[in-house]
Amino acid sequence: MNAPIVVSGPAAWNRIVYLEHLPEPVPHMQFALDDYETIGGTSAGKALGLASLGRPVLLHTLIGDDEEGRRVRGALEASGVAFASLAAARTESHLNLMTRQGERVSLYLSAPADPGTPPSTELAQAMRDAPAIVLDLSERSHGLIGAARATGRPIWTDIHDYDGSAEFHRPFIRAADWIFMNADRIGDDPRPFMEQCVRGGASVVVCTLGAQGAIAISAGDHGRMLRSEVAAVPVEVLDTNGAGDAFMSGVLDAHLDGAALDEALEAGARHAATVLTTRHLHPALDGVLDAAPRPVE
Repeated sequence: MNAPIVVSGPAAWNRIVYLEHLPEPVPHMQFALDDYETIGGTSAGKALGLASLGRPVLLHTLIGDDEEGRRVRGALEASGVAFASLAAARTESHLNLMTRQGERVSLYLSAPADPGTPPSTELAQAMRDAPAIVLDLSERSHGLIGAARATGRPIWTDIHDYDGSAEFHRPFIRAADWIFMNADRIGDDPRPFMEQCVRGGASVVVCTLGAQGAIAISAGDHGRMLRSEVAAVPVEVLDTNGAGDAFMSGVLDAHLDGAALDEALEAGARHAATVLTTRHLHPALDGVLDAAPRPVE
């Protein structure tokens, strides 16, 4: 059996509330259009995507021995995700206020603190054996950058809606071979920043553009910049949560199978489309969470 991909970063238990519009900073009342509980966290999304594609995956995350943590662990393990977890006082939890147009406000109800400990012997060995290491934005992943680089294994990261200046993201950008992002805050044209990342050492930088698909900049011969793009797969959208994570998972899976960049981007677009049709991070959770009985309070 192939060694698992190591994914480090957040997994959370979330309550999702859909509203007609996001709240304005004035006293008022709204009726929720829908609400439900589910798994959140960008690393949980990537781990689910990889596992659904048949990739062994080891999720390194902070998780508490509480009701939320047991729900997260149970659902992910039932979906094929293995854990290398660190004990936390409380599991990460969010209240996400959403609209049908994809707008979102995430309220952190709890955020576990990174203990700052080095990777365990088992995790260090898993990182050395991994075909790729995914370091998602978190304090815990930030502390693993040195250990990940020391393995010589390819590092993938997702800087989400990076604005081009936030300091926390910079070590991830410097360390990564593959960088994923979206264009929400980078300006009118993300390509100059993407090219800057390639000149700084990244092999490939991918920027998702929602319904417009995605573009990629990669390093060519003699310092040339190669540009690729892929269209989004048309689908009736139920929920946008997790689509970016699924896109990255699809690209990573195809790349490890030897696909060229254009083919890998197409695989990512196809995988992202499957997530747009479920209200969970990934359709793998549909039968796990929707069929599970609610715990007795």
